[in-house]
Amino acid sequence: METLIDGFFNARILADAMPYLVRGLSMTLLLCAVALPLGIAGGLLLALGSTLRSPVLRWAALVYTDFFRAFPPLVLLLFIAYGMPFVGFKPAPFVSVTLAFFLNTSSYYGEILRAGLESVATGQHEAARSTGLSRWQSLRHVILPQAVKNVVPDLVSNTLEAVKLTSIASVVALPELLYVARQVQSLSYNASPVIAAGLIYLVLLWPLVRLLSRYERQAVTIR
Repeated sequence: METLIDGFFNARILADAMPYLVRGLSMTLLLCAVALPLGIAGGLLLALGSTLRSPVLRWAALVYTDFFRAFPPLVLLLFIAYGMPFVGFKPAPFVSVTLAFFLNTSSYYGEILRAGLESVATGQHEAARSTGLSRWQSLRHVILPQAVKNVVPDLVSNTLEAVKLTSIASVVALPELLYVARQVQSLSYNASPVIAAGLIYLVLLWPLVRLLSRYERQAVTIR
């Protein structure tokens, strides 16, 4: 038992590692603060594009969504960070991760929001237009709020997955939480920093998990 505690929960090593882990957590939170809103905005544009009358734009949104949902995010990140420099574009690690996350998460958010738009009854569109609202006004003030409400659990669940996915940023040496934890581990020859990083992720995401579970139970009760 003592060996287990010393190898995975070493108090001295954790105390020394904590300042570095806090800096790594700050980078992770910054990445989430930049990449997630961009992904949601991109997803909203894709969802709205799927409602347009133009078949070209609808198909473009469909191809984009299917392609980046099927493309492995880690391979996408490696392609942007280490493949694009061969054509003259050499992004910084933060830019590489942000761009990869935008392409990946926007496709998932777009599919979720598209499903939300389709879940709103056609009569809601007609009722909104009958009040004198334009197509975009009815979409903004009547349809979109209902669509988002219908897919809140899916949006929260996808956000949880996106936050956990930030750990892949370590492969391009972005000093986020996991990267810092692995660096400290390599210097201390102890797994405690990585265990601590996992616990930080748990504390960070647990409230969202509970919120999602509570919302789903309420939805079942209402039905």
